[in-house]
Amino acid sequence: MKKNFAFTFVMALALCAAQVSQAQVSKDAKEANKLAREGAEASKNQEWNKAVELLRKATNLDRKYAPNLAAVYQQRGYAAASEQRFQDAVNEYSEAIRLNSQDPRIYEQRAAVEMKLNDTDKALADYSEAIKLKPNETRYYLYRSYIYETKSDVKSSMADTEKVLKVDPKNQEALSRKKRLEARQAANAPLPPPPPRGSSPKASPAAGRTP
Repeated sequence: MKKNFAFTFVMALALCAAQVSQAQVSKDAKEANKLAREGAEASKNQEWNKAVELLRKATNLDRKYAPNLAAVYQQRGYAAASEQRFQDAVNEYSEAIRLNSQDPRIYEQRAAVEMKLNDTDKALADYSEAIKLKPNETRYYLYRSYIYETKSDVKSSMADTEKVLKVDPKNQEALSRKKRLEARQAANAPLPPPPPRGSSPKASPAAGRTP
């Protein structure tokens, strides 16, 4: 009898704890939703700092709002880039990627700013990440092939250019780049070996004749 009572008592406590926990989750979800709505409104009004603060609180309560917070960091990054505060823009995009690493557009945006800072190695890495996430997007190959071309990596630039032309054979940017790359390849092609020592060029049939 005592054992049955103890078991029933423990189960009642567990059920009560579960109900309290569920109530807390429900409360947090409601609060997160409220903060997210307010953050969205602040973002709409371009009140970026307020939007970040509200959405950060919402994300701490419910991780499903992380992409919303990442989007605000993207917007702050765009605003900073528009004001030519390029390093600030990189920092904003980096925070957006930390929150949402599966959006290729953020890598693309950060790479564009890194190009403004002449940080081509980081831009290459970002375009490569964007390509991993969206391998059929020809725009990313065009950007990456351009960077390879500026770095005189003709082989890699040509490889990306060919990928673009495979999808879009009439792409004018890719066609122009291919023509330039082919010219550079021809200019850098090794000269034919000289004739063996001791040999002389063959005389033409008309050699030695007098008019």
